[in-house]
Amino acid sequence: MSNQSTYPLMPHATASWLVDNTALTFEQIAEFCGLHILEVQAMADDLAGAKYTGRDPVHSGELTQSEIERGQVNAEYRLRMQKAPISVSRTKGPRYTPVSKRQDKPDGIAWILRHHPEISDAQIGKLIGTTRNTIAAIRDRSHWNISNINPKDPVTLGLCSQRELDGLVAKAAKKAGIEEDDTASNLRLGNDREALIEELRAEREAQAKAASRAAQEAEAAAWLKARRAEGLSDS
Repeated sequence: MSNQSTYPLMPHATASWLVDNTALTFEQIAEFCGLHILEVQAMADDLAGAKYTGRDPVHSGELTQSEIERGQVNAEYRLRMQKAPISVSRTKGPRYTPVSKRQDKPDGIAWILRHHPEISDAQIGKLIGTTRNTIAAIRDRSHWNISNINPKDPVTLGLCSQRELDGLVAKAAKKAGIEEDDTASNLRLGNDREALIEELRAEREAQAKAASRAAQEAEAAAWLKARRAEGLSDS
């Protein structure tokens, strides 16, 4: 890794492009992109490069062709960033939720509606990353998948942090004039988590029993098949 303070906006994609389109050394590319030299080596060996669509740093203005040529002539030369990339920050709109977590959103919303009716739809939408229409549909039970929605703590589901939820609950409670002592709050949160943990444990045990039963049946079937192959009676 280099001591360079600014790196390309998309370092892996830029490195992939430089590997494919220049004669720069792996070390030069790694230094410029802020990557480990082994990452660049993997791209050259097609172990990782296929994961990235190359990004031309010349087109983006982060490098010039003459700068690349200087590096190709002298392996000791360290490429210099020509124009610092413009960072893009997301400050408005609902938060991004990974695809793997999106199916859990209705459960998290239902939990908040059940346990914290004082929280507004706008606050729920910002916390979970959803729309008011979805919240309203879950509240009045008109949601298309309402029969499969099971209220679960959004923190346990990974949709938000405990600090975020606690802060929002406190803010909403204060606005609504609701006071809740710490003991009652902690007891309620503890009970919710214990219930979910118990549910997950029961599911794992059921799956383990099913897998064990299937293995036993498969073993019995194999034994019976072997016996029949030997010409012995199965009675």
